Amino acid sequence: MQNRGLVKFFAILFALVCIYQLTFTFVAHNVEQDAKAFANGDSQKELKYLDSIGKIEVLNMGFTSFTYNEVRDKKINKGLDLEGGINVQLQISMRDILKGLANDSQNAAFNKALDAASKNRKGNEDYVDVFFREFANVSGGTKLASPDIFGNKALSDEVNFKMTDAEVEKVIRRKVDESVTSAFEVLAKRIDKFGVVQPNIQRLGQSGRILVELPGAKDVDRIKKLLQSTAQLEFWETYKIEEMGNFLLAANEALKTSVKDEVKTAETAPAQGIDSLLVDKKSDSTAVTKGNNPLLEKFIAQGGGPVLAVVAPKDTAVINGYLKRPEIRNLLPADMRYAKFVWGIAQNNYTDDKQNRVEGIELYALKGNRSGKDAMSGGVVTDARDSFD
Repeated sequence: MQNRGLVKFFAILFALVCIYQLTFTFVAHNVEQDAKAFANGDSQKELKYLDSIGKIEVLNMGFTSFTYNEVRDKKINKGLDLEGGINVQLQISMRDILKGLANDSQNAAFNKALDAASKNRKGNEDYVDVFFREFANVSGGTKLASPDIFGNKALSDEVNFKMTDAEVEKVIRRKVDESVTSAFEVLAKRIDKFGVVQPNIQRLGQSGRILVELPGAKDVDRIKKLLQSTAQLEFWETYKIEEMGNFLLAANEALKTSVKDEVKTAETAPAQGIDSLLVDKKSDSTAVTKGNNPLLEKFIAQGGGPVLAVVAPKDTAVINGYLKRPEIRNLLPADMRYAKFVWGIAQNNYTDDKQNRVEGIELYALKGNRSGKDAMSGGVVTDARDSFD
């Protein structure tokens, strides 16, 4: 009897756990169905709808509540077969990796071996193995450790001209594997930021291919751009808070009147239809307090050095709008008129007035000139997703 009671207890506990887990799937499904109905077949509109409600509460259990993003992360993964999605294989160019390790060598034997490897490689044969085989056939006594191949300055700590081809091969195989691993990790980080639930990312042997499965993903163009875009490292000179401080103060002063006028206009505009039933009957005295410091009051932490200020993620769009206004940009001194304002990466290591940990994004101002080029290196910005002019 005691065993029967124990079995019942665990059966009930198991059922409760299942119901708890299935609740997330059920709620997420309902929200996604609402998004489909709202979009009426427009996949872009559907995605924007889901993005807009990501931080809105959609499930309240009494003792705790969950936003749509949290519910989506906890729902049961149906996989590609049941939920659909995107399945792609990415091929890393081993030829380009080898050329990079050889510092784009112009050695005739090296380049002839690369061409032969590209031509004679069969099926899933390892490109690096084929290259080494073809190089042995055409080298004519040239060594892989030659200064104009892999014995270059970049690999000088690991390859020297005294090494045999077999020894160099071991180094090159390891370097190629490190490059593929690095590419794999970059893709994994990009996909994590994309927000796909339980993606499957795996390397396919030593072929240089990476399999990516994204259950539920629908925006093919956005994902192709995400996976194929080239990572770029750029160095920009920034203005310091000491240089931009006066501008921020002047911008705040200029915004006081315009923002206050916008608030008054919004509050005194006659309500129409159902909106007339929702009008707050309180005095419009709030118009006096709103807009006192439209810009500065959005800062949750003071800047220092190149950091102009720290802002809550929800306020970045408002500040973007402020700093894009022609009358505000006209306040920049002549030698700063082509400054480019950009956001850093959101970090959860700031504290508010009540000493609660909050998420914040740092604001920077990059130095630039009329052509939009970097004042230091002359490089043109090619990825301005986190910037605005």
